[in-house]
Amino acid sequence: MPFEKFHIKHTYEPGRKYFAVLLDPDNVDDSSCLQLLALSEANPIDFFFIGGSLLTTDNQAQVIRLIKSSTDVPVILFPGNSLHIDTQADGILLLSLISGRNPDFLIGQHVLSAPILKASKLAIYPTGYMLVDSGRQTTVSYMSGTTPIPYDKPAIAACTAMAGELLGLQYIYMDGGSGAREPISAEMIAAVRAAVDIPIIVGGGINTAEKAQAALTAGADVIVVGNHIEKNPGFLAEVSQIVSSFNQVVP
Repeated sequence: MPFEKFHIKHTYEPGRKYFAVLLDPDNVDDSSCLQLLALSEANPIDFFFIGGSLLTTDNQAQVIRLIKSSTDVPVILFPGNSLHIDTQADGILLLSLISGRNPDFLIGQHVLSAPILKASKLAIYPTGYMLVDSGRQTTVSYMSGTTPIPYDKPAIAACTAMAGELLGLQYIYMDGGSGAREPISAEMIAAVRAAVDIPIIVGGGINTAEKAQAALTAGADVIVVGNHIEKNPGFLAEVSQIVSSFNQVVP
């Protein structure tokens, strides 16, 4: 699997597709979280990603506790900065914003986080984070002070991902940002897939079954849906079924 709990060793399966539900702790409470947990029992998901670019409440710890007490689905932190680390989780996406030129998000926050992460039992997933233009300014572009990769420049995305892989990063995360107006194009996903051999995570703007299908067909290994599931929890079942249909044909 692309992600696993620290005490379980899995092998990445080429062709296997995975589904992550991204929860922003500011946007969920116990009731909505329990509803999603019930849906995930009937419609399997692979991971809960927890976090966001800007957290304005202290709800994250409670959300993680609730998930951990209710399911075995791994909880992976999706942190906006070093303050968002919570060692209750199973793992953390150690995101390096390789699409931008802000040193704080390339290495600065990582230096602050390193002693905490080294002492923890969190599984660490070194991830090249690539922000892609989605037709509107998103929280992550504003907070990071970086310019996204242009929507129609797949070659830039491919070379950026290639550089991340050569630097030793183990995952590529292509993101349109929370509430993206448009998803990342199939052309760009395919270009990155052709350029690297490591797993590709794709999120942002996936708000229809057709868009989920397109991302997976283009080469995404993991698709991430957050904002639309928070608004329409039933969408979780739709995406789960699409991912399952891909995996039924994996040898």
